[in-house]
Amino acid sequence: MLSREEKLVNVLERRQVRETRACRRSRVASICKGVMVGLPLLVLLVFGVVHVLELITERSLFPRDLGTYQALLRDWGTPGHVGEGFASYATDVTRDILPIPCHSHNDYWRRIPLFDALRSGCTGVEADVWLFGEELFVGHNLAALTSNRTFKNLYVNPLVSLLDNMNPRSSFGEATGHGVFDVDPQQTLVLLVDFKKDGHETFPVVSQQLEALREKGYLTFWDGAKVHSRAVTLVATGNTPFDMVVSNGTYRDIFYDAPLAWEMPKGSIEALELGTSDKASLPLDSKTASGQGNVGTGIISSPNAFNSNNSYYASMSFRHAVGLMWRGHLSHRQMEIIRGQIRGAKRRGLKARYWDTPSWPISLRNRVWRILMDEGADVLNVDDLRAAAKQDWTRIRHDWWR
Repeated sequence: MLSREEKLVNVLERRQVRETRACRRSRVASICKGVMVGLPLLVLLVFGVVHVLELITERSLFPRDLGTYQALLRDWGTPGHVGEGFASYATDVTRDILPIPCHSHNDYWRRIPLFDALRSGCTGVEADVWLFGEELFVGHNLAALTSNRTFKNLYVNPLVSLLDNMNPRSSFGEATGHGVFDVDPQQTLVLLVDFKKDGHETFPVVSQQLEALREKGYLTFWDGAKVHSRAVTLVATGNTPFDMVVSNGTYRDIFYDAPLAWEMPKGSIEALELGTSDKASLPLDSKTASGQGNVGTGIISSPNAFNSNNSYYASMSFRHAVGLMWRGHLSHRQMEIIRGQIRGAKRRGLKARYWDTPSWPISLRNRVWRILMDEGADVLNVDDLRAAAKQDWTRIRHDWWR
């Protein structure tokens, strides 16, 4: 028979065992609760990090298996399969493209000239043309010219074909007045043609080669009283002679790329010095871009001669306009110049355009683009179509040294 002390020891041992088991159960329960709460939070955290990284890199970090879906609809719309005849529309080429105010600089450098710019939503394209014989060849310089890269092949003929598709004739009727963008059929496409050789010889050849667009009513024109906007607006720059642009007083469908003249605000010191308290523009040869809008301009003495009846853009080199940007910032004086130039363009009914804007670093490029858009510039000259399509000027980026 156990003594009292032995019984007490047994009781204490059993109590210790029960407490140990209870402690273990409590610990397991705590671990389970922690896993149940922490695991979902960890999963959410991981997916949040992945989502942020995808936004930053603009790439998918995990493959999306769309094989089943693609296999199901791979043959949709093709002859003999479900949806036959429904796979495409006449206007499919630009059906989901939103036009944006960008000009595809040196567009002929693209892998697919014209169409790469349209796919990005650019409302303007540019072709440098060289006249040899009776043919216009497209290229940045003489070394880049080839026999098959002509103004007709790269621009006129593709535009006629595209616009014919956008304005089909069918049993439902005849569609008219549609531009190149399906979502905004009233948006005109600016075809900027840079005359690289003698403008007086080049002008009639350019005009003649536009006949395919002209005869179908696809060209914007001035009828002697007002401008009628159409699918394509032809703007001529470089060595284009202004005197030939305005030689016809009743009809024009080639418009001039005028100089971007600075206009002083009403009551400014400069305006008072010129003897007027109203708005005034500086003389043509002052604060205008070097070589911009000078050919055949001996017949005029003021930027006011360039208006919407004969011109479309008012353009200037950004670097020539504002000079050096100290630490990537525009001074108060430089901002006043930009505002005055844009103000002068708008008063004359023209669209302000700057070329030769900085392209690097990206933060500086975006800052300049954003300033120009905020101040009322009508179009951005761009080389980076991908950034333009994303409207990258709305993003704020910071350089590591700033």
